[in-house]
Amino acid sequence: MMRIGFDNEKYLKMQSERIKERIGQFGGKLYLEFGGKLFDDYHASRVLPGFKPDSKVNMLLQLKEDAEIVIVINAGDIEKNKVRGDLGITYDMDVLRLIDAFRGYGLYVGSVVLAQFSGQAAAIAYEKKLEALGLKVYKHYPIAGYPANIPLIVSDDGYGKNDYIETERSLIVITAPGPGSGKMATCLSQLYHEHKRGIKAGYAKFETFPIWNVPLRHPVNVAYEAATADLNDVNMIDPFHLEAHGETTINYNRDVEVFPVLNAMFEQIYGKSPYQSPTDMGVNMVGNCIIDDEAVREASSNEIIRRYYKALCEQRKGDLDEDVIFRLELLMKQVGVSVADRPVVGAAVKIAQETNGPSAAMELPDGTIVTGKTTPLLGASSAMLLNALKKLAGIPKEAKIISPTVIEPIQKLKVNNLGNHNPRLHTDEVLIALCISATTDEQASLALQQLEKLKCAEVHSSVILSNVDENVLQKLGVNLTCEPKYQTKKLFHGKK
Repeated sequence: MMRIGFDNEKYLKMQSERIKERIGQFGGKLYLEFGGKLFDDYHASRVLPGFKPDSKVNMLLQLKEDAEIVIVINAGDIEKNKVRGDLGITYDMDVLRLIDAFRGYGLYVGSVVLAQFSGQAAAIAYEKKLEALGLKVYKHYPIAGYPANIPLIVSDDGYGKNDYIETERSLIVITAPGPGSGKMATCLSQLYHEHKRGIKAGYAKFETFPIWNVPLRHPVNVAYEAATADLNDVNMIDPFHLEAHGETTINYNRDVEVFPVLNAMFEQIYGKSPYQSPTDMGVNMVGNCIIDDEAVREASSNEIIRRYYKALCEQRKGDLDEDVIFRLELLMKQVGVSVADRPVVGAAVKIAQETNGPSAAMELPDGTIVTGKTTPLLGASSAMLLNALKKLAGIPKEAKIISPTVIEPIQKLKVNNLGNHNPRLHTDEVLIALCISATTDEQASLALQQLEKLKCAEVHSSVILSNVDENVLQKLGVNLTCEPKYQTKKLFHGKK
């Protein structure tokens, strides 16, 4: 079973209390720049075993009566139809998804900000759409010389030109569909407007990674570098904090680089900056809730290997530069791991070599490894999935838990009616077939009951999987990697 390395309940309590403390520090109103994912933070749950993917939004629920959400989207991203790589939807659609998600938790969404607005036609149309949906929309504009021209930025011709966002609560959470949306600029613009109106308000930053109070080269921080290798993010000791407090803390390069400018803006607005370092701005309590350092180190090291394989596949698809691969190889060396430390890799590659065809291997939570190979009826990942369920249910591997009379009609439908050339069943089709068989077959029913036990299992495929298989395995909660090669030599690789 997975070793727990993180106390989630302690985190919910400590983190909400820390934010309340920071609100009080600024007289009762705080603009909190919220970095990273508020929902479905699977990176954090993988590197901090015990951290729940929805922990951050549940933490906000403890501040529900005080919190107001403001979502920022860059008008240029609307114009370019920028897409979230993890979800496959455009940023403008993701704003609507986020609003629905926040409201689903009972959190109050106050408004949407169109940052860097300069009359983009798509942004104007989007503004009308949001207003038709009953949402308040504000516009913030480009400022010449940003961020260096501080006298202009912090003036009526800079931040002063931006719409003032009317807020109702004491904690204003500024979030966005992705990086580069303008969260920090939105916070600072509001501080300028609040100060002009005589309203006391402060700014703080919430980032889960890097963790400021664990060592620079700790695998959990290195795993963050691996996750952002394509962004050139680099963890570093915060030099401002070391000089001001004599304490070694960890931050990342972008926050350290921008701090002198940010500090000067605070001085221009307030007369004096409330912070002496980027670390001072943060409120992150994650590092205080690690209860098993070895478990976190092991989980984070595994994540670095997974990120390496993900990058190899993205490079094979033509979506990533080679220098990112070199960076990830260096990060693996820094924590002393290699692909050989991922047992499912060797198991999958061995079967592929023996059968001269695609294969897949899964390491179950108890360390057992099961494999699957391509057959006339099943794809390799489908065969592996069935073998894993049989293993967990104590059913012999050779047992047939899906009747051929169920599989054959599905194959005919795929080839004869849906235009597929490949008759073999994908993982989604296998699960449907298993559900049908389970209505009359006790073994199939028993196997189906094991699906929940696959969470956190490790999987490796000898080829890049189809979108369908990849999505199904992701929904089952397994950690997937693939060899950076396709099953065929075709140039176009569709969803099936």
